[in-house]
Amino acid sequence: MARDMAMVRRRTQAVYVISVAAELAGMHPQTLRIYERRGLVRPARTQGGNRRYSDADIEVLRRIAELAAAGMNLAGIRRVMELELENDHLRNELDQARRHAESAEAEAERRQRRDLVPLRQAVAVFGDPPAFLRERDGAEPD
Repeated sequence: MARDMAMVRRRTQAVYVISVAAELAGMHPQTLRIYERRGLVRPARTQGGNRRYSDADIEVLRRIAELAAAGMNLAGIRRVMELELENDHLRNELDQARRHAESAEAEAERRQRRDLVPLRQAVAVFGDPPAFLRERDGAEPD
């Protein structure tokens, strides 16, 4: 768990200046500025106002490049990325709902098993077994 958190922190930690981010994404720095103005990427800012990009930002820039190479304009790219985020969110909700349902089902099965009383135990508690059980078990009928 701590390792996963460290990976997330490292992935989202804004460390790259614009020139390095542009090189990692395979773009010109001016392109990154355009994407920022259009709201496609939001790099962190230092106290002095300089942009800092994270590995997650680089992934977004690479995805933008893929979609642009496929012929999409910036409005289309924005919409695709919004839908991808929404899809990820819905998949996470679905996974969470499935886990909750599985947990509830397992709990219901545990309760049901706990509430069941074996037939022989029930017969011992409630008196003599009925005739069909005595016959089946080899006892003489009434």
